[in-house]
Amino acid sequence: MALDADAIAGNIARVRERIARSAETSHRSPDEITLIAVSKTFPAECVRAAHAAGLRHFGENRVQEREAKSPQVADLRATWHFIGHLQSNKVRRAVELFDRIDSVDSIALARKLNEVAAGQNKRIGVLIEVHMGETTKSGVAESDLHALAEAATSLPQLDLLGLMTVPPYSDDPETARPYFQKLRTLRDETSSRIGRPLPVLSMGMSHDFELAIQEGATEVRIGTGIFGGRF
Repeated sequence: MALDADAIAGNIARVRERIARSAETSHRSPDEITLIAVSKTFPAECVRAAHAAGLRHFGENRVQEREAKSPQVADLRATWHFIGHLQSNKVRRAVELFDRIDSVDSIALARKLNEVAAGQNKRIGVLIEVHMGETTKSGVAESDLHALAEAATSLPQLDLLGLMTVPPYSDDPETARPYFQKLRTLRDETSSRIGRPLPVLSMGMSHDFELAIQEGATEVRIGTGIFGGRF
């Protein structure tokens, strides 16, 4: 059963407090960190409750699910992030339905996104997802990151904003720290390589986002910490 609006609002307030504490200990401002509510598997009424509590960024990992919810949340002013593995046959609908594609993992996908966005007269923000650890399912290999970043930068309909990763899951959040540190280093190296800033580091989820903030995250993706257990 979905949480009610008051429970969701309370969870958001607690997450924001934790973000603020983590930012303070890292000598950062909480305003530097965007909270993305990962609404995958949760119904539209949960999205509406989170929006009413002040959230404006939402993440989904399936085009079909976003499409199904779209009529019920069409009136909300929000930024929609695609955070899953994007298949080439879903690119057209993804560009229509999402404001950001946060999981670009190949030059072929970047080129397809650029082609489709051009056809829709749209420029779309993207992040490159970097493969971290043997248990992660998607993302570009570190050895191919610079080539992908250079390709994405050359495509006029894409606005390359930064990097994203999903570290291997562990019950001990501290095990994620080296992956967060590595992504920040890769971001800095890639930015230098392509000669332009990459301001976004999307890393950290419900169980480890405080560590991610300590290591430089500018966006954290929180699902169960806001909405409760998955359906």
